[in-house]
Amino acid sequence: MKIAFWSSFPSTPRGGIAAALPDDEIVTITDDSDLGRVADAEACFCGIAQDRVRKLLAAAPKLRWYHTPAAGVDRLLEIPTFRERGIVITNNSGSYDIQIAEHVLAFVFASGKRLHLYRDQQTRHEWTDQVHEELRGETLVVFGAGSIGGEVARLASALGMRVVAVRRSGGAVPGAERAVTPDRLADAAAEADYLVVAAPLTPATRGAISRAVIGRMKPTAWLVNIARGAIVDEDALVEALREGRIGGAALDTFAREPLPPDSPLWSLENVIITPHTSNSSPRVRERTLALFVENVRRYKAHEPLLNRVDYDAGY
Repeated sequence: MKIAFWSSFPSTPRGGIAAALPDDEIVTITDDSDLGRVADAEACFCGIAQDRVRKLLAAAPKLRWYHTPAAGVDRLLEIPTFRERGIVITNNSGSYDIQIAEHVLAFVFASGKRLHLYRDQQTRHEWTDQVHEELRGETLVVFGAGSIGGEVARLASALGMRVVAVRRSGGAVPGAERAVTPDRLADAAAEADYLVVAAPLTPATRGAISRAVIGRMKPTAWLVNIARGAIVDEDALVEALREGRIGGAALDTFAREPLPPDSPLWSLENVIITPHTSNSSPRVRERTLALFVENVRRYKAHEPLLNRVDYDAGY
């Protein structure tokens, strides 16, 4: 099978893919001049940059399966060609659960123990006590309890936190005291000491952490976002942070990225910022490669693919 490979995915050289798939023809695309070589490609490994995606789709009329090393596929689903041609999309869900859930817990520990304030004090050579929180017994609400949110729930419950999951299908979530449907999001947010956003960006979740939801949060509660910036009403969040109506925010994703230098989020003392790096891990490559190789095997054997995206659900 001919597979088009067009990705700058961390440390995933052509040799790694080719060595793992010796019976398949891997065509590496480095620039537009290589696109003429993928006219008969049946599958591809490519990211979510829309300009690149459109070029690849146009150059590969026989493409039937599109795998992306991203977890979120909202940008792909904005391209109508996928639906029009019936192309199957699979994502990299499962390859990021561990490191992103750990990033969430790092945010929670940092905010509860005021590590961001101590770091600021350190730069000023200032010795000042801060009031800490204990995590045990605190309530963590996770909005989106898929593979990442599910791992957050498991880790938080192991720390002795009370976990409430908000998910489209409701039902039981391991580690969560209970799960509620999104129509109960505001009620759940009112209980939260930490509200963690781990949902995919879909028409249903865009703006879901609204002014009304933020308004229900406790004045001591923290918002943690490792999903997509567009899920949160950023203007309403900034207002709540400035006015002390919530305790703080730990953010890895934003409405605009990179976060503009003039964003007020940079200078707010009760905000912790990381530059959309919660997915970083030295082990991503091996998990990604293993998933893709298994799906190649399944594709050729006419078996159901792992992580097949539901166009209607948006993930």
